[in-house]
Amino acid sequence: QVQLVESGGGSVQAGGSLRLSCTVSGYTYNRSCLAWFRQAPGKTYEGVAAIYAGTGSTYYSDFVKGRFIISLDTAKNTLYLQMNSLKFEDTAMYSCAAGEQACGDGRIWYIKNRSNFAYRGQGTQVTVSS
Repeated sequence: QVQLVESGGGSVQAGGSLRLSCTVSGYTYNRSCLAWFRQAPGKTYEGVAAIYAGTGSTYYSDFVKGRFIISLDTAKNTLYLQMNSLKFEDTAMYSCAAGEQACGDGRIWYIKNRSNFAYRGQGTQVTVSS
């Protein structure tokens, strides 16, 4: 049974940092795209960052470039999202997802619809106070 379990969310002041973790079990992801999505209240899901496990290629949405870092520790089967310089507008439920597909072409992240990912976690809440 495939499971993706997120942790690390919480409340932080603007300008602070958090590191989210997503532990993956029951799934071989070496040819998969693993990604972080977020959903703010009343809004649709938006892609935050992604990494292709086979090559380590990373992708970021413009609104987090230079602030967030996605990484994958294959020894621990854990996906991370290091979030720095957090802003009030980063407040959302963050969830991870995995799917046996490419993320993009090495430069552009073009599979950004969460519904394209076969496996999805429940999420962890991040609240940033201004």
